[in-house]
Amino acid sequence: MLAILDWSVGILTVLYALLLMAYRYWFGRLKTFELTEKSDAFEFTRFTVVIPARNEAANIKACVDSILAQDYPLDAFEIIVIDDFSEDDTAFIVKAIGHDQPNVHLLSLADYFKQGEMNSFKKKAIEKAVSQAKGDWIVTTDADCIVPKQWLTLYNAYILKNKPVFVAAPVMFIKESGILNEFQVLDFLALQGITAAAVGAGKHSMSNGANLAFEKSAFIAVGGYQGVDQIASGDDMFLMHKMKVTLSNRIGYLFHPGAIVLTKAMSNWKDFIMQRIRWSSKARYYDDNSIFWVLLLVYLYNFSFLVLLLAGNYSSLLISIAFKIFFELFFLEPVTRFYNMPGQLRYFALYQPMHIMYTLVAGLFGQIKTYTWKGRKVK
Repeated sequence: MLAILDWSVGILTVLYALLLMAYRYWFGRLKTFELTEKSDAFEFTRFTVVIPARNEAANIKACVDSILAQDYPLDAFEIIVIDDFSEDDTAFIVKAIGHDQPNVHLLSLADYFKQGEMNSFKKKAIEKAVSQAKGDWIVTTDADCIVPKQWLTLYNAYILKNKPVFVAAPVMFIKESGILNEFQVLDFLALQGITAAAVGAGKHSMSNGANLAFEKSAFIAVGGYQGVDQIASGDDMFLMHKMKVTLSNRIGYLFHPGAIVLTKAMSNWKDFIMQRIRWSSKARYYDDNSIFWVLLLVYLYNFSFLVLLLAGNYSSLLISIAFKIFFELFFLEPVTRFYNMPGQLRYFALYQPMHIMYTLVAGLFGQIKTYTWKGRKVK
């Protein structure tokens, strides 16, 4: 019986290693997007920056201010903050900013919907903002994000050069002190590295709503979120996949350190687990089969460690975890260089038990459990 278990874990280890080697290869092929002095400097894409916000009074001003500080003409972009039934001063703060900045606008979901008549609030918020947008391109971010100064300039140059309909771009957690923050940064480095590698290689439909852009006409052409609007999470990846399969795979990745959007990590373990359950809850709805099989492999691989532990096969457990650490570090090394976080991997091995446990918990509960997010229960 132990021999069969060892063989099974060995096969999973080989498959996992091959997967990470592929991601490392694809990531290594990415070239930093060149923003030259020309870069169509006299041609400016008209952008609408959309920010869904719920109870973000502590963050929304800093987010909007970072967008207004762009080295991009103020008359070439607008900002729409759409308030998602906030119970704090989010809307009041945005109104105050809009009083002095005519290109900052506030919409409220409460003017169009009732709380109980939807499950995916964020998708409805984005749809409503897109319907009111004056820009030809929509750029989305989150209310707790800080965007870099060249953000829209880089998007503009990339769009003019490559003619995509959807562009994914890098995101990273803001580094703070503490074990939870360090663990989240490590985990997110892996997720973002995989996203860049897979999208750059034309493989998975992966993106993060904190930093992406899409052509407004393309959004309308694919019917927006129609067909996936009952799913609470996945506004980013489902839309990306619809555009990929419908519009001749005109998907791009803006690989440039000046395009990295910073966002806040979760401040406590409960919110962290709920966030990861929310992310994993959409897995069973993926039409992108490549993502489904990758997620299944990752889950089975981590589950195999639990089986080895319960079977008392400690030597195989330690060997398997050692291989896991080696190949994950192999993949993450160039990712940390891109994000300028070379010392982030120093305690990587120590976080392995935590990573295995959370992967199993979030993966399981994401498929069978409702979760609480932003103060409300979501199916």
